[in-house]
Amino acid sequence: MEIITSTQLEDLSKGFSGRILLRKEIPLDKPTFQHFLEHQYLIPQQSIINKVFTHQCLRCGNEKKSLFAKIPCSICNGIHLYCRKCIQMGRVTECEPLYTWGGPPPNWPTYEQPCSWDGTLTQGQQQASNHMVQAIRNGEKEYLIWAVCGAGKTEMIFPAITETLQQGKRICIATPRADVVRELYPRLQKAFEEVPVQALYGGSETKDASAQLIIATTHQLLRFQHAFDVIIIDEIDAFPFNKDPSLPFSANRAKKQDSTMIYLTATPRKDHQRRIMKQSLPHTFVPVRFHGHPLPIPTTRICFSLKKDLDEYRFPKAFYKWLSKRENSKRQLLIFVPTIKLAEKMKDSLASILKKENIISSEKMLTSVHAEDIDREEKVIQFRQKKITVMVTTTILERGVTFPSVDVAIIDAGHVVFDEAALVQIAGRAGRSADDPNGEVIFFHDGKTEAMERAIASINKMNKRGGFET
Repeated sequence: MEIITSTQLEDLSKGFSGRILLRKEIPLDKPTFQHFLEHQYLIPQQSIINKVFTHQCLRCGNEKKSLFAKIPCSICNGIHLYCRKCIQMGRVTECEPLYTWGGPPPNWPTYEQPCSWDGTLTQGQQQASNHMVQAIRNGEKEYLIWAVCGAGKTEMIFPAITETLQQGKRICIATPRADVVRELYPRLQKAFEEVPVQALYGGSETKDASAQLIIATTHQLLRFQHAFDVIIIDEIDAFPFNKDPSLPFSANRAKKQDSTMIYLTATPRKDHQRRIMKQSLPHTFVPVRFHGHPLPIPTTRICFSLKKDLDEYRFPKAFYKWLSKRENSKRQLLIFVPTIKLAEKMKDSLASILKKENIISSEKMLTSVHAEDIDREEKVIQFRQKKITVMVTTTILERGVTFPSVDVAIIDAGHVVFDEAALVQIAGRAGRSADDPNGEVIFFHDGKTEAMERAIASINKMNKRGGFET
């Protein structure tokens, strides 16, 4: 093994410090790996520990008995427990340790003017940005930004990122969905041209995490421990972060002891709203979109034969009636359906009608997309480039993606998957451009649900707080 220089050790510390990894995730040959263990640059720790009546996985925090199982071990020929909860990140077994960095801490550079974005924030955006920066400077533990869909949350965080880098600290922007990471990554690269930025998500080309500025899915935080001075969690209310306890567990473990956690959301869940009411969670509310126009108010259309139509993978007559009378036929169409099967099958019944209406000129301009679609990234890019005119989608596109001029339709808006937050977020896809701030949002249903009524009431309330008459 070659002697490791201090410069190489510094570089390695940036890649390994704050990580919690399996052996196969550490790209070192066997002699170098042994050298690191002997010099305590890498510290092994138990991966699964015994607790009263159960066990705990120390990577994801899982303690559910049903999410542990046993497997024959090829290393020691024994039978060992492994964690089923986080197996998609690589199997954690009780006979194989997890490794953390025990070497010198990384020395992150300071930047004088790291931000190359030359845009201007609105008054509401600036207020939120100032409060985030102040929270970082004061070492506040938590801060929440409640900003309506289309308020420009990404631009709001640029000063907070700048402040962190100017202090020579490390920051992570985390979000529950890979699609959002892919969308934000080039925007952050462009806004911080001189700063190395890495994007981490399932299937990403980047595997190491040596950058000072990282954007990652919240699942990727399972591989971090005491790594970041500042963590900004975008879409804090989104699935799966709001349903999977391992994700808040990993986010809290990924931050350093003296750190600031910033939450971004357009639709805070009840627990955050309760904490806001009790004044135990400091926050800033931004009620107006960046272009100064109100949020589009959804309208509803009753479809008495909706169930029969969906059983036969047809769009309801009310949808086609609305389609022929749209205010602006040049807008693209984003059509939400509740299941993957409907997304795949219903697009076929649309093509001939859309040709007659001159909405599309060929079937290539219409497609469907969902979480299991291996081409979803390319399809979203094509839709953004207007190579695709109509997209039939599941809730995978309910948030975190921006299209400048779309009308939004939800088929079977009363379905259980469309809860209040989902409906508000989906409605927020429309009217996001200053050139076209008035996209239509239509809920097609066979009976109004409480979630639909609450979503419409919530949007009206946001507009009222923004100074718009409803």
